[in-house]
Amino acid sequence: MKFSVEQIAEILEGEVEGEGGVLIDHFAKIEEGRAGSISFLANIKYEPYIYSTESSAVIVSREFIPKNAVKTNLIRVKDPYLSVSKLMAAYQQMKKVKKTGLSPKAEIDETAGIGMDVYIEPMVYVGEQAVIGDRVSILAGAYIGHRVKIGPNTVIHPGVKIMEDCVIGSNCVLHPGVVIGSEGFGFAPDENGVYQDIPQLGNVVLGDNVSIGANTTIDRATMGSTRIGTGVKLDNLVQIGHNVEVGENTVVASQTGISGSTKIGKNCMIAGQVGFAGHIKIADGTKIGAKSGVAKSIDEPGGVYSGHPLLPLKQYLRLMINLSKMK
Repeated sequence: MKFSVEQIAEILEGEVEGEGGVLIDHFAKIEEGRAGSISFLANIKYEPYIYSTESSAVIVSREFIPKNAVKTNLIRVKDPYLSVSKLMAAYQQMKKVKKTGLSPKAEIDETAGIGMDVYIEPMVYVGEQAVIGDRVSILAGAYIGHRVKIGPNTVIHPGVKIMEDCVIGSNCVLHPGVVIGSEGFGFAPDENGVYQDIPQLGNVVLGDNVSIGANTTIDRATMGSTRIGTGVKLDNLVQIGHNVEVGENTVVASQTGISGSTKIGKNCMIAGQVGFAGHIKIADGTKIGAKSGVAKSIDEPGGVYSGHPLLPLKQYLRLMINLSKMK
């Protein structure tokens, strides 16, 4: 598929600087661009490439002022990174050929409810009284447990396991190897010091537009529900404990672990390898740096923190500066 620079600018609500009729048929990094490709410049470190790139067009900020002559065509937008993401998503949707139909090699319980235009690949298991919404895609080797509910337009990638009674919202994406509703880590020692299992009787509930990265695990609640809010994005290899709640539009990077019954607010940003103690609360809009240890609740919304023990970012940076001066 080919689109003119002008057509792309219209999609992105941007302004063309150059020749709007030039045709684009693929994406490329700005340093690897060639004729027919479109790139973007969001990080100023890559600015030198805009003067030499062979890309036919580059998406830039409206505020970008070139220091030298630019030979490529520019599309000026408010946010280049967000705009190229939007463009890639639109292109992906145009390319996608929607498949439908149920493989005869899948095992689907006769009591399961299957919506319209569902696509199920070989070696998928769908359990008793499961409900699969319209236009859901379930790819090879996935396991959908008894009484699971999956909302419309959700994509379940190969090898995903969704255990009994869990609820998945609409327009979600679960990447390969995700496990939803595994047993929470619940044990109690008896009078002899032998650990006994605490039954995990709850479930996991995912809101709409949730993305779960590869091999991420979300444990079912002991009682009630482990809840992942609408718009949450979890990276690969994230561990969510039982009865955790993650608020709407929060993003969590790889290898973060959230212990049981912790409640994370809306619109938070959690970097990689952050560890959360259990039974704490994190205020809306909190940002936490990589490899931090969060042992206490954070009550003030919109704070930025880092370190182990966790400190407000400015205090943490001053501490690092002072430590670097010690001999």
